[in-house]
Amino acid sequence: MRAAVLHEIGQDKLEVLDDIESTGFGPGRVKIRVRATGLCHSDLSAMAGVLPQPAPFVPGHEGAGEILEVGEGVSHLKAGDRVVVCWLPACGACPACKRGQTQLCLAGFMNAGTPNFKRPGGDVFGFAGTGTFAEEVVVDAGCAVPIPDDVPFDIAALIGCGVTTGLGAALNTADVAAGSSVAVIGCGGVGISAIQGARLKGAAEIVAVDPVASRRESALKFGATKAISPDELPDAKQQVTGGEGFDYVFEVVGRSATARTAYENTRRGGTLVVVGAGALDDYLQLSMFELFFDEKRILPSMYGGGDVLRSYERTIALWRAGRVDLESLITHRVPLADINEALDQMRQGTALRTCIEI
Repeated sequence: MRAAVLHEIGQDKLEVLDDIESTGFGPGRVKIRVRATGLCHSDLSAMAGVLPQPAPFVPGHEGAGEILEVGEGVSHLKAGDRVVVCWLPACGACPACKRGQTQLCLAGFMNAGTPNFKRPGGDVFGFAGTGTFAEEVVVDAGCAVPIPDDVPFDIAALIGCGVTTGLGAALNTADVAAGSSVAVIGCGGVGISAIQGARLKGAAEIVAVDPVASRRESALKFGATKAISPDELPDAKQQVTGGEGFDYVFEVVGRSATARTAYENTRRGGTLVVVGAGALDDYLQLSMFELFFDEKRILPSMYGGGDVLRSYERTIALWRAGRVDLESLITHRVPLADINEALDQMRQGTALRTCIEI
């Protein structure tokens, strides 16, 4: 079968090969025919070594498709079922799951160290234990979440990561208050989803901050009340909040510099939500005095900060009702053979989400 492979960490191009075989099928596992997958910035971060991931590997973790085969002991799925790939499944038995913090379950991360594929040259891993830039993938049954027949595969793929992360940051983690002021720093697919979440919660002012003009224009269409470049943020803070700072600031870049900017633009007693996935050695510096004196809440948001399965269901319901726009998030479509074109679109900031059609 075909799959896009990164041979070494640090390379900026993927090679589409046709000698890949999915591996690991057996009890408790399912084989999925991938139909659509989105390119998430986390894929680029893993390729660059910002996020830890063994190589060689097949990127992709935001996918949807149909079940080809189920292993022994899998009773809730059958061949032909339409599913979204969940890269962070809950085991239901660990302390985090028992506390109701299923997004903190580590079971999914354990899958990342087991190869999902092989080729004549040896084993190949799947990013985040999945690897959806492939025609087929074998995953734990808990990673395959059934979706209704009326949800297209491309929409379902978005729900698998970016939309759930962004919406959840606003709805779950921050629980944005109606009438509040919000700034979102970084307006790709995840940031746009956070904007939609803040709009759903009734935020009065939503300021989108991004260096790319096309993304700023898109943010206005998705619910931002103002869209600015990063160097315009001080003026926006003065105009919108009288210089006090925003009630909520979402950092959706994953860098300490932007997190520091987000902190400085959060009002005293306000909330900074860290959504971007950053590097292990990139440290955010805060003084002990400002932490005490400003009383700003710093809330990291992992995969939307809530129960993933319930978040999927909520997103589908909101999409059906026309309360969130998912179709317009897909600004580009490319076949798997042109995957490197999608990477360039992401790096240049011209795409909110590129759908790779497999």
